[in-house]
Amino acid sequence: MARWCATLCLAVMVLVGHPVSGQDLGVAVSPILTIDSDRVYGASLAGQRIGAELEMRLQELVSENRRIEAELEAEEQSLTKKRATLPATEFRALADTFDQKVQRIRDEQDAKQRALQTLRENDRRAFVEAISPILSAIGNERGALLILERRDVLLSADSIDITDEVIGRINAAQPGGANTSPDDSGTTQPTAHE
Repeated sequence: MARWCATLCLAVMVLVGHPVSGQDLGVAVSPILTIDSDRVYGASLAGQRIGAELEMRLQELVSENRRIEAELEAEEQSLTKKRATLPATEFRALADTFDQKVQRIRDEQDAKQRALQTLRENDRRAFVEAISPILSAIGNERGALLILERRDVLLSADSIDITDEVIGRINAAQPGGANTSPDDSGTTQPTAHE
């Protein structure tokens, strides 16, 4: 999350050009603005779509894990029943093979979980990159030099929070929730999933 915030701040600092007076627009002009990036991600159509896709993949993995767990429990019970009828060395060989299988499956499922986490981080990073033109445009309009994560600010006026404005611009550029991310010109650009 810290990387995401750092990327957000860096992108805005790089992209924000010379300030434009925001007095005529009826918005607060401030060199510093705040944003709740988690809310932008969760409330915007693009963020919700990415989140839903990740949640679907996570649920598929959970279902797969439950299925595998049930299969392994059945195999373990079968092996336990064989213990009384098999010589100790033969049973030990079967038990060792089963233990290796369980460990291999556990490693595979852990790798899938890590891959999903990496995908989540990459999608969040791509989301920030896709909305950077919107952040830059709002920064220019408000005369901002910096946009900070709201949760990292001890106290601020609500008038410098641009969260709702960012969400509105993202959603406005996505009629019908098309699989695109907006830029500040009203055109759309592909998201990380295309």
